[in-house]
Amino acid sequence: MKTFRRALVLLVIIALAGAWLWWANRPQPIEVSVAQVERGRVERTVANTRAGTVKACRRAGLSPSTGGQIAHLPVREGDKVKQGQLLLELWNDDLRAQLDLAREEAASADANAKARCIEADQAEREARRLRTLLGRKLVAEDKVDQANAKARAARAACDGARAQARVSDARIGVAEAQLSKTRLIAPFEGVVAEINGELAEYVTPSPVGIATPPAVDLIDNGCFYLGAPIDEVDVAGVKVGQAARITLDAFGERRFPGKVRRIADYVLDREKQARTVEVEVSFSDPHDTPDLLAGYSADVEIILDVRQNTLRIPSEALIEGRRVYVLGNDGTVEEREVKAGVANWDFTEILEGLSEGEQVVTSVDREGLANGVAAVAKKTAGK
Repeated sequence: MKTFRRALVLLVIIALAGAWLWWANRPQPIEVSVAQVERGRVERTVANTRAGTVKACRRAGLSPSTGGQIAHLPVREGDKVKQGQLLLELWNDDLRAQLDLAREEAASADANAKARCIEADQAEREARRLRTLLGRKLVAEDKVDQANAKARAARAACDGARAQARVSDARIGVAEAQLSKTRLIAPFEGVVAEINGELAEYVTPSPVGIATPPAVDLIDNGCFYLGAPIDEVDVAGVKVGQAARITLDAFGERRFPGKVRRIADYVLDREKQARTVEVEVSFSDPHDTPDLLAGYSADVEIILDVRQNTLRIPSEALIEGRRVYVLGNDGTVEEREVKAGVANWDFTEILEGLSEGEQVVTSVDREGLANGVAAVAKKTAGK
């Protein structure tokens, strides 16, 4: 009896030791990050391949069409100017004098034309009077012929004087055109971004084929848009009018709503970079533009398709576009095939293979992660 009890105790001790050894050497569950399968909004988007640039809707590098010495520079960099305002004027006293002379000559020609026409009117009245007298046999016929010829000559002189007056008026236009070449006028309302020149300095027009800095760089700061390069592979789905989101480095995480306004008609093929198509996106809210500056770097997401209230998972949980790891209630990982739909960098639509509320593993690069292994969800701050 005592031998039996000793054997029983020994067996219990061995079983407990075996259980302890198994417990001590059992595989430890790996720690993984998970996300819940939920319903929400999923978008299919494309983004620019390189940094885009904020551009002014109108920007003009202005220079006089003739050379000369700067005599008047009424604006400074940063000044806001109105359309038609004088920005720069070259020395033009000689052209002003020619314009004054042309105006005086025009006034003289006009006065001369009036005098010639008055004389023509008088000669025609005299010719009519003599023709009346000829009908009464009170004057010789040759005298009437002379009066008619004189009236016609006077009328011709009147027409010639009027033509000369029109020529003089045209000379005024020529003089004004020559004078306008020395003046730089704002073609639109905007801000003077840069001035290349000072008073008394000489400016010369750009030679053919050689670009020189403009005398005045004028920017319309009331309207901006974004120009961004989109890869040729992605641009086929982009259409004018599609919604977009714009982000700018200068504004951190803030996003600006926009809309595609233009797609270039050609592909940019530059050395050492992928082939891209320039896409222009306008800002939807005019209240967003007062704080913008031309030249800001920016990125754009163009929204091609949207799914509302659809089943979705974080895109980082999807493996090769068709597989996920699901953490079951029993603490084991199951590898599962799924059918994906619309996707972007944040979320992927799930059409088949998952149910709402299940947990998918997002840390798919975790060492040891495989089908059937034990796992535990990583605890996050605050939970």
